[in-house]
Amino acid sequence: MTTAQTSAGSLIREWRTRRRMSQLDLAMEAEISQRHLSFVESGRAAPSRDMVLHLAEQLSIPLRQRNQLLLAAGFAPSFGERSLTDTTMAPAMAAVAIVLKGHAPFPALSVDRHWNLVSANAAIAPFLADVSEASLLTPPVNVLRLSLHPGGIAPRIVNLQEWRTHLLERLKHQNDASGDAVLIELERELRT
Repeated sequence: MTTAQTSAGSLIREWRTRRRMSQLDLAMEAEISQRHLSFVESGRAAPSRDMVLHLAEQLSIPLRQRNQLLLAAGFAPSFGERSLTDTTMAPAMAAVAIVLKGHAPFPALSVDRHWNLVSANAAIAPFLADVSEASLLTPPVNVLRLSLHPGGIAPRIVNLQEWRTHLLERLKHQNDASGDAVLIELERELRT
């Protein structure tokens, strides 16, 4: 769903459902009446900025999605977001580079929130040497896709079934927590 087409109430209902909470459960957690929550979800009442943030906190909605919820309710986002290439992220990226270098001679890599390769140490190269599907190595390289694809690293994984089950369960838990559309689509793709 796109924020422009989605009301704050429907997003709250979607998150409440994702968290497996009834209206009564959320209303009790938020210390509001179930009727008021029902009116917010149905669009009969417009929530204040504080109410949006309060409900988001009770639902443990990630900050990026809280911004989307605020926008849907007609408010400005509250939480800043920066790309990994932003100059203010340089110290953090330098620390990641030190950690990766410190793992040598063992392979190590860092990924972003969508499991795309951000950086890796030199010990990763042998793992990528015989990847038969060249498109898997075209940036952005998704490490989950690369590890489970038959033309990727999958043929070299001895316990592939267990590894696949582990990765898909981890991705499912991440999707349940974040509701990230990119990750939801990645999970659909990997399950096929």
